[in-house]
Amino acid sequence: MRLLGIDTATESCSAALLLEGGRLLQRAQRLDRAHAQVILPMVDELLAEGDAPLGTLDALVFGRGPGAFTGVRLAATVAQGLAFGAGIPVVPVSDLRALAQRALDEDRALTRVLVCTDARMREVYWACFERSGATFARPCGQERVSAPADVRLPSAWGTAGQGAGGLAGVGSGFAAYTELCREFPLDVVMERLLPRAAEIVQLAVPEVKAGRVLPPEQALPVYLRDDVVRPRSDPSSN
Repeated sequence: MRLLGIDTATESCSAALLLEGGRLLQRAQRLDRAHAQVILPMVDELLAEGDAPLGTLDALVFGRGPGAFTGVRLAATVAQGLAFGAGIPVVPVSDLRALAQRALDEDRALTRVLVCTDARMREVYWACFERSGATFARPCGQERVSAPADVRLPSAWGTAGQGAGGLAGVGSGFAAYTELCREFPLDVVMERLLPRAAEIVQLAVPEVKAGRVLPPEQALPVYLRDDVVRPRSDPSSN
């Protein structure tokens, strides 16, 4: 299987190429801006290094968000353009799930992950995941955007998510809203971890094997929040 993955949803601009036998080539750079100038040269480098023309790939995978609005839109646009030109399908992968996957891969003692990333406007993007078998992060409920005070663990995890292994808090939301660290019984906090194309492309493997791919025109971003300009009213300011 040959898959190309890209992600520009956060400060991490990254690309990864998965080749036969599980060989993984990747590039990643932390940027405040200019992702659009960096992502295509990354892709070109990987395809040249892997001797894998776009048309020989099984699919193009992209981080579909949530994340920075311009970054999420960029990844979807690039994926759509490259896939359409090469005549290959696309696979969207959640950036929150990719972040959970990275945490599970880096700490094998973890079994559950609460991902919270800073959504600005006094809100966080968040979702819960648990290890499925020995490999993938399985979603436990929907992805949401809310005030930090409204973040909740799944009821199936118990009152504190205890008794089933390590619980990690992952993402920039824990740095922006430190009360999240006190609210939940976290065994570890990874507030600096960012999603990468390396995990995004790995999560796409079972999707491609099962035929769950999309035509290029359906490479669409996921924002979770429609109102990107006006902060919600703060009752405390009334």
